[in-house]
Amino acid sequence: MYWPVCALSNGAAWTIAAVSVDHYENFPVASWLCPAGLRAPIAAIYRFARTADDIADEGDAAPAQRLADLADYRADLQSVSAGAAASARWPQVFEPLAHALREHRLPPPLLHDLLDAFAQDVVQHRYADRAELLDYCRRSANPVGRLLLHLYGVGDEASLRRSDAICSALQLINFWQDLGVDTARGRLYLPEADCRRHGVETDALLARCDSPQVRALVQDECDWARTLMLEGAPLVHRVSGRAGWELRLVVQGGLRILDKIEALGFATLRERPTLRALDAPVMLWRALRMRPAPAALAGSAA
Repeated sequence: MYWPVCALSNGAAWTIAAVSVDHYENFPVASWLCPAGLRAPIAAIYRFARTADDIADEGDAAPAQRLADLADYRADLQSVSAGAAASARWPQVFEPLAHALREHRLPPPLLHDLLDAFAQDVVQHRYADRAELLDYCRRSANPVGRLLLHLYGVGDEASLRRSDAICSALQLINFWQDLGVDTARGRLYLPEADCRRHGVETDALLARCDSPQVRALVQDECDWARTLMLEGAPLVHRVSGRAGWELRLVVQGGLRILDKIEALGFATLRERPTLRALDAPVMLWRALRMRPAPAALAGSAA
């Protein structure tokens, strides 16, 4: 699973330069651009999500054990949300999260949505159509952006919709970036309806059989992700200060990955593109050139 966080990406939302965390992400957490007072709650959210993701995805535990562990994890979330103590199993997660819940009044339902998505990852490895995949993104990625907006004091409906678009786009971009990685593990996030429309057999994808039809399919999905990202991009003008600049870099980071997928001829079944140091000046230049359109400004005030 990707975590778009500043937030978290596959991720997620929002960040480029990282403080110390346990895992590499394209868009890691709590960079120096994040306001200092919010780094602790952002890191708490990230560790909560990252640990749950590991329970669902790492190691060799059987699916039933993963689901049981996630149920215990959810019980600890319910305890700290109610002001009670969590179990002693994950103190590095729930002690800072309990503090963030108290100090910043984080909405627990968004954290539960994340756990729903992790549990879904254990049992569901294919998606029928784009609507079903977006419903997964609604729980796997979008809550992170909404939690960040909550911390930044932004809660209008237009901003929430744009945050959802950015986070879903980041999740989709990670899927298309990691196509070869996921199919090797028996996971297929390309919607089956889109596969049929392009004449691509899902079994061939899982066998990592590249073809012009597969590359046309990946191009179609990248176009979809780019459209979503551009729909959400006006949010950068609603989030003020350093956090707004961080969000600009996250948007440009996602778009830059799409550029790299295109440069590979959309052959991510064979090769995984990544961001490198030389991409930073390009992303920064593009971030500086992001200008609000009058319609975007009007929508922000809605």
